[in-house]
Amino acid sequence: MHSQAGRYSMAPMENRIIELETRLSYQEHTIGELNEVVTRQQRQIDRLEEAIRQLRQHLKQQGSSGLARPDEEVPPPHY
Repeated sequence: MHSQAGRYSMAPMENRIIELETRLSYQEHTIGELNEVVTRQQRQIDRLEEAIRQLRQHLKQQGSSGLARPDEEVPPPHY
């Protein structure tokens, strides 16, 4: 009878292991999805940083465009 009690006490342990394995599987899946999002966002950040770098380079090459900086502009006569 003692051996049967041991067998019955294993069922909750097996259920707990199955539950933990299931949770782990879902977590691994979620981590994979989050990794894809982070990777995609990093590529987008890299592209945006490159676009900003190119814009800065373009502005440097333009030099003085003949326009005054906003803080140097004289207000229009109607002010």
